[in-house]
Amino acid sequence: MLSNPTNQQLFAHYLNSNYSYDELLDAAGNLREHWKVFFQSFTQMGADEMDNRCKDIARLLKENGVTYNIYGDPQGLKRPWKLDPIPYVISKQEWHTIESGLQQRAELLNLVLQDVYGPQNLIKQGILPMELVYNHSGFLRQCVGIPTLHKHSLTLYAGDIARSCDGKIWLVNDRTQAPSGSGYAFENRTAMARTLPELFTGLKVRRLTTYFSSLKEALLQQAPFGNTEPRIVILTPGPSNETYFEHSYLSSVLGFSLVQGNDLMVKDCQVWLKTLGGLEKVDIILRRVDDVYCDPLELKEDSQLGIPGLLQAVRSGNVTVANPLGSSVLENPGLIPFLNAASQYYFNQQLIMPTVASWWCGQAKESQYVLNNLASLVVRKIQRNASGTSSINTSALSKVQIANLKKEILAQPHLFVGQEKIDFASTPSFIDGKIEPRNALFRSFLVSNGDSYTVMTGGLTRTSAFSGQSVISNQLGGLSKDTWIISAEPGRTLNVRKELAVPYMATNGTNMLPSHTAENFFWVGRYVERILGNARLQRTIMQMVADGNKPNADGDLRAENYLLQALTQCTFTYPGFTDTEKQAELLQQPWPELHDILFNDNRSGSLSSNLAWFYKAVYAVRDHWSTDTWRVLRNIEDAWSEAANATSTRHLTMLHCVDEIITYLVAFVGLNRENISREQGWAMIDMGRKIEQSLLLINLLKSTLIAVHDEQVEYELQEAVLASNDCLVNYRYKYRAHLQLPLIVELMLFDANNPRSLIYQIQRLKNYLLQLPLLGSTTEYTAHQSLINQIDALLKQANISELCILDAQLGCYQALDTFLQEIINLLCAIPNAISTLYFVHSQTQKQLFTAQID
Repeated sequence: MLSNPTNQQLFAHYLNSNYSYDELLDAAGNLREHWKVFFQSFTQMGADEMDNRCKDIARLLKENGVTYNIYGDPQGLKRPWKLDPIPYVISKQEWHTIESGLQQRAELLNLVLQDVYGPQNLIKQGILPMELVYNHSGFLRQCVGIPTLHKHSLTLYAGDIARSCDGKIWLVNDRTQAPSGSGYAFENRTAMARTLPELFTGLKVRRLTTYFSSLKEALLQQAPFGNTEPRIVILTPGPSNETYFEHSYLSSVLGFSLVQGNDLMVKDCQVWLKTLGGLEKVDIILRRVDDVYCDPLELKEDSQLGIPGLLQAVRSGNVTVANPLGSSVLENPGLIPFLNAASQYYFNQQLIMPTVASWWCGQAKESQYVLNNLASLVVRKIQRNASGTSSINTSALSKVQIANLKKEILAQPHLFVGQEKIDFASTPSFIDGKIEPRNALFRSFLVSNGDSYTVMTGGLTRTSAFSGQSVISNQLGGLSKDTWIISAEPGRTLNVRKELAVPYMATNGTNMLPSHTAENFFWVGRYVERILGNARLQRTIMQMVADGNKPNADGDLRAENYLLQALTQCTFTYPGFTDTEKQAELLQQPWPELHDILFNDNRSGSLSSNLAWFYKAVYAVRDHWSTDTWRVLRNIEDAWSEAANATSTRHLTMLHCVDEIITYLVAFVGLNRENISREQGWAMIDMGRKIEQSLLLINLLKSTLIAVHDEQVEYELQEAVLASNDCLVNYRYKYRAHLQLPLIVELMLFDANNPRSLIYQIQRLKNYLLQLPLLGSTTEYTAHQSLINQIDALLKQANISELCILDAQLGCYQALDTFLQEIINLLCAIPNAISTLYFVHSQTQKQLFTAQID
């Protein structure tokens, strides 16, 4: 076996005790022809270069924001996607059988779905046991009788396929509710084509077909009432979902709005999308939410993910949901023993692709067989648990656990299925510079094309995390592989992006942002400016505290103390430097507190806390960010994580970290100024920025310039205010004079040419607010317009000389303080006014049915 010395060395770690029959070797133990071609290119690259390419893959996936959330993982939503550089390869002959088998399977399950919620002939004919169907949580009685409007109710289907040690291909699982993984499959191919193009040399790798184009066409064909320009949305559980990356990916590729349940509402048996321009009718929902969570009014009443009244809208024929509610009943593994009979009933033929031998315990004979052979079988519950699994590996159970399992089966036999245990064949994986055997599970994706089903010529392959591990799951740390379907002729097919092109579809003359998207854009703007403003202020103060060259004068120390207290007041990190009990100690040794204000995740107002909220808003609208933007976001994460985890708390380290964050956030703002749509996306971001800039400026002025100090202290405070707002050079250039309060007030509040001034922010904020769509009556000012007009009037009517008059009795500039407080009160009311009108869309709910009670 493997007489070639080079191959022997290459596969030294592969042919170990966990090795089994696999697609790598032929019957004689030699490399199959396509693998021979592949590994010729692989070995020519050398170990060091392969290691570099693996790093390139990881970096590319990270920069593209490809993530998979593993519940309980410390990395949370930011856990990177892992891709093995060795693909999963399927020959042309094998693929022909797989493709036809999957198409037959999808057609069959579509008919079963329509029958179960329609005439139920399969149950009446005794082909499907009623206990098996009705006791499955995926069977929704509320969906019975909903009319079928198209040939295919089941728009999407995915099948999990595995190869056993004897070389046979088995269909292991059906995914019919909301099949996931197609977006990851395309990202895997993109990463392989960009980083390892040499490995495609000499092989004819089938393209991943125009799957998304087919999906878009399939959805368009299902529009209610033949609507040729339907509004289509993708319903997601939200950023905390493990495959949220893919939901965003689908949204950006297909051009459909990504929405959550609270973005939609049902009114007059129609589904409506809440947008900045009001309510817009929704015709088709591509759902990625489990069906039982989709309507809290009729299904799971405590669901926060669905749309109350959705089922009634579906019954009325006013909206199409893909896949339809109730389709998870087809994922019941108890159906497997009966599908051959169903295939005979509908097609008069056996299943092309074999399924694992299964015994449903709801039948006495089958139940006894399972009980007698528990140790050699895999036992599955007919419905998955909260973690998404249904299998019980009986070989790993103790005698006591086996006895308890038998009791469970005897108590409720109809909830259990016994399945033959399949030993997976080995597939080669590149792990830590070595080729090792891993078990693999391949998922292929199908979409309705009206008459039949189109199969993606490729798919998502997942492998076990460790050699010899039989359980394959991303949640357990498994890897992914690109999947290659090999044709007979040599050649290269690497064009990925062309395949993502989708047909043009009109937008009904509207580009209104969904309210939830607009709200998150708004908060992205607020948090990015809050972080920038606080970081600049803290940088100025840290530089002042760390400056060892200035004279150690009493005025300098008092100015530092006032600025440190102002930092607490502006960042709202109370009690901080304003803590009367610890103030003397903190002011004498400020660095520990300054470090905590930067890096304490659990401290409200800290830079780290604000960054966390910033990322929460960013991830909620991740489908709107460009690749360059993701690269900047990843750089921010890496820089901040490195600084936060550093053992050194030196002030230079802290200053360097703040400098990096400021630079990256300025780049983030600049990129999106160029890339985000000017219609509403950028307007919402910049509106949030202008509000936050105004609030930060006013709070800083109130914290530093209102109270009267001696000349030296006032000079230090005034200089710090200008420096933290990048206005010190502007002041010197414009006035060519020593710092004076009236001139500072003029520059920072009333200079319309100064992009840091308050009036500059307010004028632009006013323009944005006036451009917001008018809802309801157009004859009166809205609340936010009235508020911004009042602020604008205050600024235009203000007299600088009067504002800068010292109140000798109070020892402060009381007129300036009152003026600033009046503006801040009005300014704080604007976000609430915007939210109430554009983000909430509160509607009075009406009872759907009424009954006359005598």
